[in-house]
Amino acid sequence: MQKIINYISIVEEALKATAQKKEPFTLYEPITYTLSLGGKRIRPALLLLANNLFDGKDEDALNSALAIEVFHNFTLVHDDIMDDAPLRRGQESVYKKWGTNVAILSGDVMLMQALQLLNKKNHPHLHSMLNMFNATAIQVCEGQQMDMDFETSTTVSIDDYLRMIELKTAVLLACSLKMGAVIANASSDNASHIYEFGKNLGIAFQLMDDVLDLYGNPKKVGKRVGGDVIANKKTYLLLKAQELAVGKTKKDLDFCLSSSVLEDTAKVEKVTSIFNKLNIKKLAIDEMNLFYNTAISHLDSIDAATEKKQVFEDFAKNLMKREN
Repeated sequence: MQKIINYISIVEEALKATAQKKEPFTLYEPITYTLSLGGKRIRPALLLLANNLFDGKDEDALNSALAIEVFHNFTLVHDDIMDDAPLRRGQESVYKKWGTNVAILSGDVMLMQALQLLNKKNHPHLHSMLNMFNATAIQVCEGQQMDMDFETSTTVSIDDYLRMIELKTAVLLACSLKMGAVIANASSDNASHIYEFGKNLGIAFQLMDDVLDLYGNPKKVGKRVGGDVIANKKTYLLLKAQELAVGKTKKDLDFCLSSSVLEDTAKVEKVTSIFNKLNIKKLAIDEMNLFYNTAISHLDSIDAATEKKQVFEDFAKNLMKREN
């Protein structure tokens, strides 16, 4: 993990160096503010790590890593508007601090800055990198739209949900890894395997997040237990329960989802009881392990030094080793 930590530090310092004091100040200040709020910086660090896996040079990949991080933060600025979220990483979100119009414009500039960063290093794979980046950006938007559509849809399937989290969350992680590999001149097979490693790991991570929302220790997970249940959010757990529930169990679950008088605590307790009866937690963990094991199989298939691949396996294990 030390290698990833080192790359995170490199990304952090490089982001600070990109801060711009330009006019109009009200357009650029929110960008500097957003990038200063922190974050795990995992995606850019993994891009650099993937580049290193195939013996690439850090300096050839740094701007692309920054492009990924700026793009990711752009999506958060706009997501906060759509979600009406007042806080981001414990601080006021951009739209709350400066207003919706400023947040939209500053976010738009961040998207353009990401493309500028990607275009900054004139390497032989620039055309394919731009195509990959643009395709991924569109997929992330598709995933976000699917997630919003799910709020009012009554026909969401588990396959729909898995596709949504693949697009909204997993493909950007996968793209980061593949871009790092491409910059280092990895073979097409190796680049595909590192992409699939990231995609499947991203889906597994989100499934684990679904489980921990209800079954995790709130002090260790860092959020209220049962938030997804209270919001009737269509997670893997709920969709699987709706698929399996019959008779009285189905009626009880439908009541919990539709009742306007049921208090939050009681709702969480009742839904948890139904999930336990249907063995939903185990089924979700089994599904998570399926994607995790698929990710590891793709990692194993990469033609690279074993000790270098071990860093990725250690990262994957650490990512999935969350408290419950």
